[in-house]
Amino acid sequence: MSEPTSLAGEAEQLDAADGLAAVRGRFVLDDVTYLDGNSLGALPAHVPARVADVVRRQWGELRIRSWEESGWWTAPERIGDRIAPLVGAAAGQVVVGDSTSVNVFKTLVAAVRMAQEDGRGGARTGPVRDEILVDATTFPTDGYIAESAARMTGCALRPVAPAEVPGALGDRTAAVLLNHVDYRSGRLHDLPGLTAAVHAAGAYAVWDLCHSAGALPVGLDEHGVDLAVGCTYKYLNGGPGSPAYLYVRRDLQPRFDSPLPGWNSHAEPFGMRPAYAPASGAVRGRVGTPDILSLLALDAALDVWDEDAVSVAAVRAKSLALTDFFLRCVGAYVPDGRVESVTPAAHAERGSQVALRCDDAGEVMKRLIERGVVGDYRAPDVLRFGFTPLYVGFADVERAARVLARTLAG
Repeated sequence: MSEPTSLAGEAEQLDAADGLAAVRGRFVLDDVTYLDGNSLGALPAHVPARVADVVRRQWGELRIRSWEESGWWTAPERIGDRIAPLVGAAAGQVVVGDSTSVNVFKTLVAAVRMAQEDGRGGARTGPVRDEILVDATTFPTDGYIAESAARMTGCALRPVAPAEVPGALGDRTAAVLLNHVDYRSGRLHDLPGLTAAVHAAGAYAVWDLCHSAGALPVGLDEHGVDLAVGCTYKYLNGGPGSPAYLYVRRDLQPRFDSPLPGWNSHAEPFGMRPAYAPASGAVRGRVGTPDILSLLALDAALDVWDEDAVSVAAVRAKSLALTDFFLRCVGAYVPDGRVESVTPAAHAERGSQVALRCDDAGEVMKRLIERGVVGDYRAPDVLRFGFTPLYVGFADVERAARVLARTLAG
């Protein structure tokens, strides 16, 4: 067993060599070891002043003029273009707005409609596409939405473990909804391989990026993903309830048929036409009036990536180093058999969190939080620790493992 002083010294050395260490100063932090960025990212320090300007000047003084003069109307596409590089997409394919759940609904129904259109004489022909596959381990809301989308489109819904998707695909599969990173275990799924398998079966791939965007490379364009959604309040640090985003691959945009056509996605939104005519491009993913206050808070939060020239590759490298070090510290400090990691050890299969199985996980996490180490708990027995490389350091990691060991011993 390693001595705490040895690992603490190593943590200091790792922090001293960390190329992202300076970015930490751009966040509002305190003495708490915050390892819950996979649920809610920390506040970038400059965001309050930016939001105050939106409230006092843009809203308070300019009022309705801000839709044009402050760029409110085009903010969903403009901010989408800022998120695009973080998920490996070229400009013009991401639009920001609504919640992840709403965007899952839009993309999944649109995917089924495209697949069924293919079967009526489009590029892909064959039997009627009347089946949706959904990640059996998905975050519950995705499952609820998928079930509703299946009813709406006359499809059968089949929950399938991601690793089993290639064998479950068939000529009736219309769409597949998958999570890039499992929210409970932190397992990273094979986005390139699974997307290719879905395409080989003639179906459409919809990816939920909530637990990967801002923590690791995604490569939407590179891997030919059809549609994708994600939230912005985790690793993108957009704030509680910040709007989600929707990706529509460029060549599919003319066929993207949203089940929620709204005036913001109309080709002539201020024409007030009785009949709906969709706009061109990713704007088709919009519905109604955007949530300007939270949208512009997100816009400000994204400055962290630009002003510090932060690369997703550097973030990924640090994420893996942090999670490796945490697992080492847990192995050194925590008594054998007290916890079990359910997060894969292999880098290619790991997101940016570590999940530890523990019999009394709920009570343990409560005591950890009381002692200044914030993670979270997922029923029935999982302690989750999320590592945001922009502001989490190696000393945080070592302290978390040390406090965990003391808590379990107590």
